[in-house]
Amino acid sequence: MQTRPFSAKAGQTIFRPGEECPGFLDLKKGSIRVMLTGASGREVVLYRVRPGEVCLQTFSCLVEGHAYGAEGIVEADVEADLIPASQFREALESDAAFRHKVLNSVALRFSEYQQLVEDVALTAFDARLAKVLLRLADDQDIVHATHTALAAETASGRAYVTRRLAVFARKGVVEQLPDGIAIREKRALEQIAADPR
Repeated sequence: MQTRPFSAKAGQTIFRPGEECPGFLDLKKGSIRVMLTGASGREVVLYRVRPGEVCLQTFSCLVEGHAYGAEGIVEADVEADLIPASQFREALESDAAFRHKVLNSVALRFSEYQQLVEDVALTAFDARLAKVLLRLADDQDIVHATHTALAAETASGRAYVTRRLAVFARKGVVEQLPDGIAIREKRALEQIAADPR
């Protein structure tokens, strides 16, 4: 299978809605955030692609011949092998190990999609926000994200995120910092995340 090296820096947009897919990225390093932006400008994070994972947008484009329907933004510098579209289809048909790897990753991604739909449709906002804060926190329990970014992560509006964070802060669960959010009571945040009501 012929591949070519691909790299991109954090902050770079590597695909946009309406663009054709040049091939399949086999990530070796980094991460890509895949998001949708509505006509209102509101954004929703669909998923992230990390080494060993498949981008459903790319998979759909390559298998069905569609253009991209979402945007892919590099979160951490990416190094990958780019498999051209024709080579991808050929490998999917003839290479059992490659096919197994790709289809397993697609199945996992589909489960994550189901969880996203369940969270947005059936889980209370405070639980969704708590889950996102816990997932995005670094080793010091600091979340380096704006309220707008948290709104995209929780499929909500920035103003609502701000109001709920203020409630969390009044309860001493988090502290709002100039450049992010500090988790002060991790156990309490975990309890909020575990309560779907």
